[in-house]
Amino acid sequence: MIFDSTDSYISTEELSMAVDAAVKLERPLLVKGEPGTGKTMLAEEIASTLNMRLIPWHIKSSTKALNGLYEYDAVSRLRDSQLGDEKVQDIRNYIKKGKLWDAFDAEERVVLLIDEIDKADIEFPNDLLQELDRMEFFVYELGETIKAKHRPVVVITSNNEKELPDAFLRRCFFHYINFPDRETMQKIVEVHHPKIKSDLVKEAMEIFFDVRKVPGLKKKPSTSELIDWLKLLMADDIPDEILTNRDTSKAIPPLYGALVKNEQDVHLLERLAFMNRRESHSTNN
Repeated sequence: MIFDSTDSYISTEELSMAVDAAVKLERPLLVKGEPGTGKTMLAEEIASTLNMRLIPWHIKSSTKALNGLYEYDAVSRLRDSQLGDEKVQDIRNYIKKGKLWDAFDAEERVVLLIDEIDKADIEFPNDLLQELDRMEFFVYELGETIKAKHRPVVVITSNNEKELPDAFLRRCFFHYINFPDRETMQKIVEVHHPKIKSDLVKEAMEIFFDVRKVPGLKKKPSTSELIDWLKLLMADDIPDEILTNRDTSKAIPPLYGALVKNEQDVHLLERLAFMNRRESHSTNN
């Protein structure tokens, strides 16, 4: 395989096969999955494994497809012309290359990350169809066509906040990163915290997966949040017994702020603990 697990990233066999297929087919790899499942980190690891430079393009709600190609600063050119600046003679002084242009212009093959494409408006993916398909685009101000010197490895991530157009999906190789099972999660934890005590991991994982199973939770804790939580537990040197024999009446685990991210979920966990407490009290009586 071209790509496999690394010292800092655990890849499943299905994910490794998806990366290999996308690279061989020269198609963009579209990766979906819950936030915090390592989609962005995947692109970094692919670049490291293939010994390629990574060009990241992080998408915002205001990002337009043209921003990835280039931006023409007409206002600055007008101001400079009024001031008599000689650089107005060359329009290239007012054209800023975008991330796609950087990737196309690279002297070597690179990895281009288009991160969280679903944050942009619905037309954004369609506006990139031709450029990603043909690996070229036209700069009207220069009257030039920019063609990729080497076809980049394109990794596109999505948190599934919006549906992507069918025409765009047809041009991609798709992979959904399922939430890791306990065995895979154990390997991920070992990669990030190789010296962590096994008892601490065992108890923390029990609590983590129990929290994820709570019905009605607005935001389930993710892999990255488990890693952060374990880091805090280690830093505070919390004894294993606090997790093993924790007071269920307190509802939520110690340093819960690393796992639970909004007040509705905190209140939900507290209500569940209150109900469990009442049930336990009734049974004992």
